[in-house]
Formats: sequence, C-alpha cells, structure tokens
Amino acid sequence: MKTDPHQIQTDLIHAGEVEERIEGAVVLPLFQSATYASDEASSYDEIRYLRLNNSPNHRVLHRKLAAVAGGEDAVVTASGMAAISTALLALLKSGDHLLAQDCLYGGTHTFLTEQAPDLGITCDLVPGDDIASWEQALRPTTRLVYVETMSNPLLGVPDLEAVVRFARERQLISIIDNTFASPVNYRPLEHGFDLEVHSATKYLNGHSDIVAGCVIGQRELIRPIARQLNYLGGTLDPHACFLLHRGMKTLALRVREQNATGQRLAEFLEAHPAVDRVDYPGLPSHPQHDLAERLFAGCGGVLSFDLVAPEAAPGLLGRLSLAVSAPSLGGVETLVTRPAATSHAGLEPEERGRMGIGDGLIRVAVGIEAAEDLCADFEGALQSL
Repeated sequence: MKTDPHQIQTDLIHAGEVEERIEGAVVLPLFQSATYASDEASSYDEIRYLRLNNSPNHRVLHRKLAAVAGGEDAVVTASGMAAISTALLALLKSGDHLLAQDCLYGGTHTFLTEQAPDLGITCDLVPGDDIASWEQALRPTTRLVYVETMSNPLLGVPDLEAVVRFARERQLISIIDNTFASPVNYRPLEHGFDLEVHSATKYLNGHSDIVAGCVIGQRELIRPIARQLNYLGGTLDPHACFLLHRGMKTLALRVREQNATGQRLAEFLEAHPAVDRVDYPGLPSHPQHDLAERLFAGCGGVLSFDLVAPEAAPGLLGRLSLAVSAPSLGGVETLVTRPAATSHAGLEPEERGRMGIGDGLIRVAVGIEAAEDLCADFEGALQSL
C-alpha cells in the first residue's frame, strides 16, 4: 500500500534513487560491470554478481517500481514473459492448479496450456466477468488466480473487485498483468492484488527500444520469485535497466496523453461506416464500460476494431502513413497489427475464433502523436479500401 505523500509523477522521478549522487551525477550512471568487490555474502542471493540482479541499476529500479506501484518490493526481468513464467514457476509446483481468465496474451496462454502441464501444473481458463464459473472450476489443489487488467487484444475488463474477493476468501495468491493499464491508470496492489506483472517493454519504458519485465508486490512473494530468477538466469542487462529507468520518468505524461488520444480515435472509428465494431473500455458501448470508469483513471492507448469487410484488414495496414505496422505497444509512436498474424499467431484458428479474434481484427496502440493527425491518417486509409 502506498504510504508516501507524493503523486505518481513525482515518485517516477525521485523514488528509489541513491541517497548520495555518484560524483554529483543527476542521472544514475550505467554500471556496465558483471561483478563487484564485496565482503563474503551471507547467502547465495546476496553475492554481488550481475546474474543475481543486484547491480546499482537493478537496485534503484526495484525500489522505484515498488514505490510507484505501492508495493513492498520488485524485481526486473529480461522480458515480460520472463516475469510471468518465473513468477508462476516460483509459486507453483507439480500437482498445483491455477485459475486464469480465458482471453490472455498469446504467450501467456501458450505457457499455461502447453508448457505448464508438462511440469505437472494444471490450469482452468474461466471467463473474467463470471466469477461463479471460477467457483465451479476450483479444486483442492488450486493455489493461484491470474488475470489481466485489460485483455489483449479485445480489451475485456475482468470483474477485478470480485477476483480479489474470490482469492482472499480462499487464501489464493492473486496475480494481475497490469501492462495495458500501467500504474498510472490502475493500481492493483492498492485494490488487493498480491502481485502485478508488467511487460516493461511497453508503457513503463515507452520508447520501443528495449525488452524487459517486472514483478511487483508483497516482499514475501517477491523473494522466492527473485530467487527463482537467479537460477533461471532471466536477468535484465544493465544497459536495459538504464533505459527503463530513464523511460519511466515520463510514464505519467505519456500515458495521460495516450488515454486522451485512445478515446478520441476509438470514438472516430466507432462512427466510421467502414468499421463494424470497436473494442475500447472508454466507449459506452463496451460491455465493461461502467466497471472501467469506476476502477481506472484512464482506459489506455490500446483499442481494436473489426472492419465491415474483414478481408480488407491486411490492406488497411499498408495504407496508413503515420501508424506503423508492427507488434508491441506503449511506445511514443502509433503501432497497428493484426493479432491473428502476431500476438495470437501461435493459436489454432478455431481457438482464436472462440476467443473472438478473427483474421480481420486490427489492434491499434496509439503513441503521442496529435489525435487529429491520427484520425486523419485512419480516415485516409479507410477511404482508400
């Protein structure tokens, strides 16, 4: 729980920094060293060695992430999937069972349904807005529940308050992937979740130039995750730590701009005759709009839409001049992609269909360009279909 008196934009700049500036440097220097001179450590995890995630760049990031999200501790990883898989492997063992919402990022879905069972870990996928179905899927071996703040790419919002109650009443660990919202728009730990994970590649860094992840939450849960990470070796490089540290300082400014632009573009697309449906929680037409308005400070910069003519979707991407056809999200530039060909390409077409991800679905991740320029870019591309 956040206890300091500062607003998030202040913590993003000042929280976790070294108490005495190194050689007077205003910006924390990059420590490009694999090992450090030190006294004998009291445990393996305390050895000053880069793979153990304890360089000065790592330590400052851990403190800053914890302060910004309102957690007790944090650990950074080499990717978002490294954060997710390491957390789950640290907290679950062979014979354990978990519940997860049924529309997840493709990499997470594949890990839970294909890799985890090989390790003796089973999972039931359940609707995020139907907690009664969670009760039916509960087993004596259930240890954990896993959800995303907003699902990728359909922007579904689980009943997050009910998820927290469900987990607490049954003494289950609750984990949420908060990548799409970021701590600016939603603060899971303050709402009762035990852990939040991020692909820090996205909004936290915000410049599309590194791959990173993190886990934030209760210290008693972060410790085993960090220890697991030390053995799996998914360490974030110091230079990537430096860039993530730098990128986080503008997080609040970027996300608030992307909130406004995402809303504007979603409204424009919903009114366009060539568009069949828009998925964005900020729209009154979204099935969880009221929930999103109650829980979120903003609905973020990601939306998806289906064309009236789905077969035209691949051609639309090539007709945009500002938006770049590329996977990922959260950067300063607008990116567009077809999830069927990128984030969910690893799923069979039938599985994608059950999830509502057709071949004509387009996902947009807005950057910080002017909203009117982006709307004009999409207008020109849609008119040329």
